[in-house]
Amino acid sequence: MHPTFVIAGRLRRDYLLPPVGRPLIDVPGGDLLSAAAGLAAWEGNIGLLARVGEDYPHEWLRSFEQRGLDTRGIRILPEHLDLRFFQAYLDPLTPQRNNPVAHFARLGLPYPKALLGYQPPAEVQDDRKTVQPSSPRPADIPEDYLNASAVHLCPLDYSTHNRMTQTFRQGGVTTLTLDPSAAYMTQAAWLDVRRLLHGLTAFLPSEEELRALFWGNSNDFWEMAEDLAAQGCELIIIKRGGHGQMLYDAPARKRWEIPAYPAHLADPSGAGDSFCGGFLAGYRQTYDPLRAVLYGNVSASLTIEGSGAFHALEALPGLAQARLQSLAEIVRQV
Repeated sequence: MHPTFVIAGRLRRDYLLPPVGRPLIDVPGGDLLSAAAGLAAWEGNIGLLARVGEDYPHEWLRSFEQRGLDTRGIRILPEHLDLRFFQAYLDPLTPQRNNPVAHFARLGLPYPKALLGYQPPAEVQDDRKTVQPSSPRPADIPEDYLNASAVHLCPLDYSTHNRMTQTFRQGGVTTLTLDPSAAYMTQAAWLDVRRLLHGLTAFLPSEEELRALFWGNSNDFWEMAEDLAAQGCELIIIKRGGHGQMLYDAPARKRWEIPAYPAHLADPSGAGDSFCGGFLAGYRQTYDPLRAVLYGNVSASLTIEGSGAFHALEALPGLAQARLQSLAEIVRQV
């Protein structure tokens, strides 16, 4: 039976020093898993699409399967891929990704041998002409994944996004959502971004990414959303961290502001990706854009209350539905 949902993204080997709680040393991570967890808080039958090296722990792949995730779309390359990722926090909202040695010393923790030789990834200013080794390729997609009814693309390089959107549009996918990469959300890439938007169900940038894309042209988020929707995308959702989300529903010409659920912040890592997964679940269940944003909002709230890619799935039964109802009572149209 083919998966109902497919998520394409990247996997990582995480070394995390969260704002509170114990360090997480060499644990499964990446936007792919955070989005999958946000989706799995509401729905099942999820296929994963990614690339890893032969050194990626196979027991992790088995653990994903034990959670009901379909891993046939994770291609194992016959080579080593350095998927290590380090992140620490000096305060709950400011991630630090440089100089891991200093952060472990600051906390009086032994430095992990597995991090020896680690170099933080260089900040890419424009990735339109490069393809990351860990980005999935259209050739990696199992044939039945093309029959999924809903697909989400996590932040990936521009070339991969461009090819993946074309491939899934040609398949049987009816709902296609995309979270852009900050590396190509620049004023210089505006024409290329426009090409990605045509035929999307939803585009889900952060407010920082929108500011970079419209730098020097607009400071009005609603104006930006309308401009993006005019390129052929039904829904624009602007992720604003602790300030919640803004939703522009182009077919209905409606604007909504949704506050973030007032969850206890333990670790904000993965919240944006978890939101996207929850949004996809909500849209597939209701086809109501506002309701879908509420689903995503709740998924993000569950994610930030702890650490680890699958923390959202550890919530008490009924908690997600209770939060959904609470949020529905306070959203407002503008």
